[in-house]
Amino acid sequence: MSEEDRYVFIAEWYDPNAALQRRYQLIYYTKDQSVEMYDVKNHRIFLRRTKYEELRKEDLFVGNKINVFSRLLHLIDYGDQYTARKVGSKKEKTLAMIKPDAVMKMGSIIESILDSGFLITKAKMVLLSRAEAMDFYREHHSKSFFNDLIHFMTSGPIVALEVVGDDAVASWRKLLGPTNAGIARSESPESIRARFGTDGTKNAAHGSDSIASAARLDLNGMFDTSSRTNKLELEFFFPSSGGPGPKNTAKLTDCTCCIIKPHAVSEGLTGKILNDILSTGFEISAMQMFTMEKANAEEFYEIYKGVVAEYNEMVAELCCGPCVALEIRDADAPKRFREYCGPSDPEIARHLRPRTLRARFGKNKIKNAVHCTDLPEDSVLEVQYFFKILDS
Repeated sequence: MSEEDRYVFIAEWYDPNAALQRRYQLIYYTKDQSVEMYDVKNHRIFLRRTKYEELRKEDLFVGNKINVFSRLLHLIDYGDQYTARKVGSKKEKTLAMIKPDAVMKMGSIIESILDSGFLITKAKMVLLSRAEAMDFYREHHSKSFFNDLIHFMTSGPIVALEVVGDDAVASWRKLLGPTNAGIARSESPESIRARFGTDGTKNAAHGSDSIASAARLDLNGMFDTSSRTNKLELEFFFPSSGGPGPKNTAKLTDCTCCIIKPHAVSEGLTGKILNDILSTGFEISAMQMFTMEKANAEEFYEIYKGVVAEYNEMVAELCCGPCVALEIRDADAPKRFREYCGPSDPEIARHLRPRTLRARFGKNKIKNAVHCTDLPEDSVLEVQYFFKILDS
């Protein structure tokens, strides 16, 4: 097979049984979507070439975490120069931040981002403290609008997103449009600021103004940090050190849990589902993207073990890629939101309750778009599992 037909990466997997970080060469064949894995340390084949349609070519870039047969692999480097040249040369990560004035429109903004060909690899709703906002915008400290900007940016939650794409910094800024929303409406009417912004401060979203202040992947997958003296913008929200960054916005009271499942995320449905939830009158009071280890998925779904025949398939789906966890608040949130999600089988939902989330976005009983808390007494516990335990 010629080199054009395959991509090679170096991947790491944490083996919880041995408490070891194991390293593999991962080979992905584009022709038939098959994968092969080679154990680097022991010099032997770990996984013979096997068809694996859940993995897409777009998911393969250094820094991403992918799930292959329930193993969460961290792609840490390119395995050959061909892969580095084809995949890494134009690939950039940048920060896309939805400001307080546009959080209610986050579904539409995320839809625009995905429709423009970006991948969203991290997401978190946070409420900045005054000190955090001043740190983030320190380059504007001497400007006349600084105090108004800080007041605005701490007035409500924001949504920070890590987006990946070819020339992502420039492409995202083009999609954003001019800084002043009024100018954007005349010069770039399809842009995000034209559609969702009000003026020069309340302009819906933020984008890094240079590769240095975002982060660029070079051929070795390292960040180009010839940057600013303060933190990289992505590092500010998503520290590579494993630190928490700004706190999530979960209130952990009068709430219920919703998870947009990995299949729905990979199908680009996140924005549509968020839009639907918000337009129905529910409050999304916390949101965060997680990539689950199998052990976490088993722990989360433990109450279904031995009760639901599809338990193992449910676990496999939840840890097969990124999911988006939501804290939903409303009067009688557990009961009302569960009714709104509909029957767990989308086919039954389409017959009985065609306007429900699962009827509209689900495919089958396992890939049914969303998980919602079944028992009211488990609502806060499920929200805590994501926003208190997994986020710590």
